[in-house]
Amino acid sequence: MKPGVHERKWEVDSLCYTIRLAYGYWKTSKDTAPFDDAWREAITKIVRTFREQQRKDGKGPYHFMRRTEFQTDTVAGHGYGNPAKPVGMIFSMFRPSDDATVFPFLIPSNFFAVVSLRQAAEMLEQISHDVALAGQCRALADEVEQALHQHAVVHHAKLGQVYAYEVDAYGNYYCIDDGNVPSLLSLPYLGAVKSDDKIYQNTRHLVLSDANPYYCQGKAANGPGGPHVGMDMIWPLGLIVQGLTSTNDSEIRECLITLQKTHAGTGFMHEAFNKDDPKKFTRSWFAWANTIFGELVLKTFNERASLLD
Repeated sequence: MKPGVHERKWEVDSLCYTIRLAYGYWKTSKDTAPFDDAWREAITKIVRTFREQQRKDGKGPYHFMRRTEFQTDTVAGHGYGNPAKPVGMIFSMFRPSDDATVFPFLIPSNFFAVVSLRQAAEMLEQISHDVALAGQCRALADEVEQALHQHAVVHHAKLGQVYAYEVDAYGNYYCIDDGNVPSLLSLPYLGAVKSDDKIYQNTRHLVLSDANPYYCQGKAANGPGGPHVGMDMIWPLGLIVQGLTSTNDSEIRECLITLQKTHAGTGFMHEAFNKDDPKKFTRSWFAWANTIFGELVLKTFNERASLLD
């Protein structure tokens, strides 16, 4: 632990977002000026970090321990996490919520890594003409994808084949979802799977039902939650992602209405709110949720404007 570094929690998605932002900016603007030697060096370090955290040759350099009363705020296994079989997926000690993982292979984040590495490869080839580094990105993406095919899909007693939230590649898995991005619900939004993918649809039914212990059904609203702020708390991020990934007009409209009536008179999205009383919320200002809410409104306006009437 080093002073001045906040918070030093290793999440796979942190590096994926670096690429996602760059790729989205490039595709929209066609501007290549930011993608110089420093950017190529950053991609090199991302690939190196992902490779280290595949942990094929030992535990690697990263570990995290702290004294805390919250189990999710430190890492088991002397800071290296619970054991997992090195099969090609990337170990993630923390989730996007900053909670420690139970099993180190966080499935949504590994899907995100596959997409991001292929985006990086495209940029490296077309902008930097670095075929070698692009090849490394694609090879790593292929390896992670193959491991996902082998270990991410599990059998649910009621819903059949679903994507697990976390696995250890020893046969153990955790079937929940967290109201963040990346999440299982967000996989089509990230470009990782098609929205009509059968396994994704089964997983979606799990996430948005009482088969998911963190799905909330209350007097004020129904919606996805997560472990970070505890039971009975709905995440606007989860509702927004539900709307972004839905192809059903009624479902999208319901998400928008729920978000509109649960901001507790503040005019802003919060981190989470109580399923029975939206006035009980966490974070009066949560930029992540506010920004992606704007994305949902814009997407709906462009594709289904009548739903905003």
